[in-house]
Amino acid sequence: MELPLIISVDDHVIEPAHLFDTWLPAAYRDRGPRPLTTGIGALEYTGGKYRFTMDPDGPPADWWIYEDLAFPYKRNIAAVGFDRDRMTLEGITRAEMRPGCWDPGERLKDMDLNHVEASLCFPTFPRFCGQTFAEAQDKEVALACVRAYNDWMVEEWCGDSGGRLIPLCLIPLWDVNLAVREIHRNAARGVRAVTFSEIPTHLGLPSIHSGYWDPFFAACQETRTVIAMHIGSSSQMPAASPDAPPAVQATLSFNNAMASLADFLFSGVLVRFPRLKLAYSEGQMGWIPYALERADDVWREHRAWGGVRDLIPEPPSRYYYRQVYCCFFRDKHGIAALDTVGRDNATFETDYPHVDSTFPHTKAVALEHVQGLDEETVHKLLRGNAIRMLGLDFDSARPAAS
Repeated sequence: MELPLIISVDDHVIEPAHLFDTWLPAAYRDRGPRPLTTGIGALEYTGGKYRFTMDPDGPPADWWIYEDLAFPYKRNIAAVGFDRDRMTLEGITRAEMRPGCWDPGERLKDMDLNHVEASLCFPTFPRFCGQTFAEAQDKEVALACVRAYNDWMVEEWCGDSGGRLIPLCLIPLWDVNLAVREIHRNAARGVRAVTFSEIPTHLGLPSIHSGYWDPFFAACQETRTVIAMHIGSSSQMPAASPDAPPAVQATLSFNNAMASLADFLFSGVLVRFPRLKLAYSEGQMGWIPYALERADDVWREHRAWGGVRDLIPEPPSRYYYRQVYCCFFRDKHGIAALDTVGRDNATFETDYPHVDSTFPHTKAVALEHVQGLDEETVHKLLRGNAIRMLGLDFDSARPAAS
């Protein structure tokens, strides 16, 4: 089987050191994020949280310094090019990274090596939905940083890629009216995706049930902006025992996506905004069949006391199939249940440059998953659904790569 070129809906970018010096207005630069290269001390990941120290005598790492935050880049988030057993929590400099992590021209070369035509990239230093700026004390500077990041994303990271790098923008999470303005500002220049928290209450923000976010949802519906929610965008990862190794959180990572989907299915948001599109990034999809079965069963049997009798007029799974996309890259169980997951709902990712990335073997990994599926379904999974979800200009009839 010859595979069509892939459109990856979940990759990541390591921000270049010049980002805020170049794109943040001069009046804010002395209070904005500053790059620094210095040593890092012991670094560990416990209970879903990183713990580290800055140590000038330690191994060098590239950092961002912003207000009272010191943020180091770590090898596990810039892992491509390293042997599997060297994808550790050690600090890393950009000079040690594969250049495609932070250089758009080099990223395109790596995409060519990896059978990928187009890529949607989540932020790193701002965190998956801009939590870094939402937690800042000076919100005037934070808003300028959000706008500067979005300008860099659209004009520099994606600008010369011929549409192959797809812009994914931030919103100022702390003010829904400012968020609406940023959605419209970016939509006016062709942006069709925004990153948002899977569970905003974990960030101290209003829930999706409160009605607070309805203007944001309305703006996204009006502009056809997809709301992309990455696992970990609630600044929490599912955990079991507090002293469990990080492998436990990695195994349970899909739980946040599952919880968020249940939240949305019973919130009424998808009823009030029937053209709104949600995308669950890096959540995989093998869990979806039972989650939908259980949601429909709860709706049938428990909707009166469960508080959704008058809120959700149809079985929740209908809203999923109409408005929600999942994302996978290693999930054979999900492929086996594809008719329930939804052949029109599943999209593919490579997770470059994270430790989970399939680079440079993405074509082989994809083939292993879709072997035996019909040509139309393969096209949908690897590119067609992403084109439709994001409203891309790519020609769906393009020939497969040789």
